[in-house]
Amino acid sequence: MAGGGVESGVPGKRAHLYEHKFNGYFLYTCLVGALGGSLFGYDLGVSGGVTSMDDFLKEFFPNVYRRKQMHLHETDYCKYDDQVLTLFTSSLYFSALVMTFFASFLTRKKGRKASIIVGALSFLAGAILNAAAKNIAMLIIGRVLLGGGIGFGNQAVPLYLSEMAPAKNRGAVNQLFQFTTCAGILIANLVNYATAKLHPYGWRISLGLAGFPAFAMLVGGILCAETPNSLVEQGRLDKAKEVLQRIRGTENVEAEFEDLKEASEEAQAVKSPFRTLLKRKYRPQLIIGALGIPAFQQLTGNNSILFYAPVIFQSLGFGANASLFSSFITNGALLVATVISMFLVDKFGRRKFFLEAGFEMICCMIITGAVLAVDFGHGKELGRGVSAILVVVIFLFVLAYGRSWGPLGWLVPSELFPLEIRSAAQSIVVCVNMIFTALVAQLFLMSLCHLKFGIFLLFAGLIFFMSCFIFFLLPETKKVPIEEIYLLFENHWFWRRFVTDQDPETSKGTA
Repeated sequence: MAGGGVESGVPGKRAHLYEHKFNGYFLYTCLVGALGGSLFGYDLGVSGGVTSMDDFLKEFFPNVYRRKQMHLHETDYCKYDDQVLTLFTSSLYFSALVMTFFASFLTRKKGRKASIIVGALSFLAGAILNAAAKNIAMLIIGRVLLGGGIGFGNQAVPLYLSEMAPAKNRGAVNQLFQFTTCAGILIANLVNYATAKLHPYGWRISLGLAGFPAFAMLVGGILCAETPNSLVEQGRLDKAKEVLQRIRGTENVEAEFEDLKEASEEAQAVKSPFRTLLKRKYRPQLIIGALGIPAFQQLTGNNSILFYAPVIFQSLGFGANASLFSSFITNGALLVATVISMFLVDKFGRRKFFLEAGFEMICCMIITGAVLAVDFGHGKELGRGVSAILVVVIFLFVLAYGRSWGPLGWLVPSELFPLEIRSAAQSIVVCVNMIFTALVAQLFLMSLCHLKFGIFLLFAGLIFFMSCFIFFLLPETKKVPIEEIYLLFENHWFWRRFVTDQDPETSKGTA
């Protein structure tokens, strides 16, 4: 019976023979790959801070600046409700979702490394153009180039890390992407805090500094190794075995190498990976990994807070410096939570982190909505006590997200798919993620304006729904070799009806 990438049961016979020893070369390749997260993170952090800077608003969005000055000392849900201003943020993500499909072709044909290099070049060009922008058109074109970088980077980097990592440590290694994303956000907030005082060009420095992580990823991408999985897929077997030995720190890699070759043989037979992804036997991975989790990651409401943390805190009556400092606190929580997840996710598993943190996030959103319903929107500044409660609750929310939907939203999809559809599936993952990222970025300020405190109650309801989705449909994948994860669905109470029934075309071939 055809399985999800290799003969059913074959990889299970060899998985216990896999060997690996931690070594410096493996660490170097993973750190280089993870730099892709810093691009994504820096932009997440910097865009919200820049859009709250007066010098930036005066030059490009004078109407928003005048509205802000009118409500300078008031709480007002609608200060920043301007669709062109939000387009500055969301255009990057619309670009990323388009470019990820070009990245899929390059990633499969030329390797994960090639997409990392192209992504770094595109992001570097976008950072330079944004820093030099003289009009809105230059800003948007720069954002499109940044989006190209994120589209290529987010498509290739999670795959790169998952394929480089040994099964027992795949969770921690893959979360280097989320760690560098969080570090990028935190650094961006520190940069914004400093450049906000540099008039009138502080915002140019904030946007231009995005070029530094892009340049580091470009150099690192040129020097790092391609993944053994990709090299086998390209038919470079000797090089693949050499790289596998180097990253595993041992010459005894025959068992894992044989599994890679078998998976590659299946992959070579697939001429249209996107069409193959739609087959019935891949329905679980498609629904969970390519559609559900990437969309839900954005619908938690966390990225709304990250995009617009400075704007939110200013809307709540905080001063400009206080708003940047408050967003710095929340992003510090995100970084700490990611470190916690890195060390514990391979011990406790993915499901427990999703469910435990989901309960905390629901509680935090309900508390936020309730506090705002009582004390916000009456044309007066929030009291210190109420403001402190909001900062603490948002801090706890981000802490919960940072050890669950943040890192696991990239980890779980990257490990669910067999080799023959992995690159195509990752493109769908990035595309869905970017669609919902862009929609949330474009609609959040308008929703905040019209729904007021109700937007946070809406997020609480969505988190409850997605927690049920995880509880009923996601099997535990911790410490399972990446080429045999498909076997989990054959024994799942719901998904086995899809993966154990043959496609008509498959049945003809195996009758």
